[in-house]
Amino acid sequence: MTGQRSTAQGGPAAWWRDAVIYQIYVRSFADGDGDGVGDLAGIRSRLPYLAGLGVDAVWITPWFDSPMADGGYDVADFRAIAPLFGTLAEAEALIGEAHDLGLRVILDIVPNHTSDRHRWFAAARDAGPGSPERARYWFRPGRGPGGEDPPNDWRSVFGGPAWTRLVGVDGAPEEWYLHLFAPEQPDLNWSHPQVRAEFESILRFWFDRGVDGFRVDVAHGLAKDPELPDLGAGPGGAPAPLVKPIEGEQGGGRDLAGRDLANHPHWDREEVHEVYRAWRRVADSYAPTPGGARMFVAEAWRVRPGGLARYLRADELDTAFNFDLARRPWRAGELRRGVQEHLAALRGVRATPTWVLSSHDLTRHVTRYGRTEGGVDVELGRRRARAAALLVLALPGSVYVYQGEELGLAEVEDLPEEALRDPMWRRSGGVLRGRDGCRVPLPWSAGGPALGFGAGAPWLPQPPEWAGLSVAVQDGDPDSTLRLYRSALRLRRSRPEFRRGELCWVDSPEGVLAFDRGAGLRCVVNLSPAPCPLPAGRRVLLSSGPVAAGVLPSDTAAWLAPAPAGDAPGGEPARL
Repeated sequence: MTGQRSTAQGGPAAWWRDAVIYQIYVRSFADGDGDGVGDLAGIRSRLPYLAGLGVDAVWITPWFDSPMADGGYDVADFRAIAPLFGTLAEAEALIGEAHDLGLRVILDIVPNHTSDRHRWFAAARDAGPGSPERARYWFRPGRGPGGEDPPNDWRSVFGGPAWTRLVGVDGAPEEWYLHLFAPEQPDLNWSHPQVRAEFESILRFWFDRGVDGFRVDVAHGLAKDPELPDLGAGPGGAPAPLVKPIEGEQGGGRDLAGRDLANHPHWDREEVHEVYRAWRRVADSYAPTPGGARMFVAEAWRVRPGGLARYLRADELDTAFNFDLARRPWRAGELRRGVQEHLAALRGVRATPTWVLSSHDLTRHVTRYGRTEGGVDVELGRRRARAAALLVLALPGSVYVYQGEELGLAEVEDLPEEALRDPMWRRSGGVLRGRDGCRVPLPWSAGGPALGFGAGAPWLPQPPEWAGLSVAVQDGDPDSTLRLYRSALRLRRSRPEFRRGELCWVDSPEGVLAFDRGAGLRCVVNLSPAPCPLPAGRRVLLSSGPVAAGVLPSDTAAWLAPAPAGDAPGGEPARL
């Protein structure tokens, strides 16, 4: 049966248009078997918590069979579950249990590369130069005497060359293979028909099991110029800098070394859109479930200016992560421009805006917002993070919440070097600590060896102060960040302005953001150093911090509704 796609008109099947989607990093969410690593049993045990939080869907990072060279983003078998995480039967049960609780399930598909343990790469390694098996990847002879230099000057995102040379069984060096990430992640050749057919089959495998959508990893990176030309030095002759993804990246439609992305040999090439048009046809071949149509969200963090909308045309993907606000400083003008530019960019294709503050690849925004010349002021960062939550949850579109964001967790920046697992640490020669600091296992309770994460010591150590930020502790505190998120999500779900109200900016003092959603809701965010008065004729529905006498403190946000006649402005927010 063929489903009718209704996303362009925002029909009932397009559930993602105003959804709040919770990201689960499997290794660090909950450990069900006591081995110190999160797993499917742990997720299943905490699904009622997520339903109670008020989110609409969960996005689960790769649970596929993997050697875990890059936390599961090196996939050996897309149709099997990593034994570290569980079994296929458990995955199927998890999908059903989530649906029973009203939660949709989005999986993380990794189409740019496989693991070097994938059966295809094993066959390519054994088959030798010029073989059909090698044509599914990017194998090339080296340059220079004896082929000792890589085929071109491309660099890995994780540092170092983007090429690794194979060594034959006789110990003799032979061809090189391309990997834009770690050497354990060889890039697939998406001009090969078997690659395209295989991934369409993988999508069907999981759609048949009830999955509601896919997050597409490195969606902008699949296509490569078949000539594999040198990139050449960036502006000023500088090589690509070593940077942590997102924090510190150079934006504006350029690659890491500042090169223009127009006609780039491996980022944001036009050929990727052929792939997503085919994927759209696969998704649309399924009738909508009671939960709605199947969806795709693209991770496309390196595209030309205005290029994000090209992935979201009616016959391609549905949404794409918008990392722009995560790059911007805590300044009213910067955040307003970020919102305006994203809304304007998507208007032509009538696509859904998305808002992201943190993820498994980003420094947690409590830490970003708390950075000062003297270090990190965590309390300042948490106050701003609470305000930022009310900001993004009031904007039109969908919102992604990264696990622990609802607890106000900060980046763990003092992990011991021997604990670091991110390949970026090794590939950068110890220059970059990588992304482990945002992947530390969650605290569920105030005691035990893993603060309720599991029965054994967790795979990354948790800071002792996280005991006071655990779910159990915050659940009993009406002023906690967890209770703030629950209240915000209930209001967002219950009030129609969040689904249908147009965004209209309101004149406000310097350093203050204010906008209306329809006639019944106003969001005010005070990013200035001084308190600001709240408008007359409004009552506070919810605020990120204390509000008294009609005054909004610095680094605080409030949702306002029209006040009944005779009420004083501002006032205490209702407890939900």
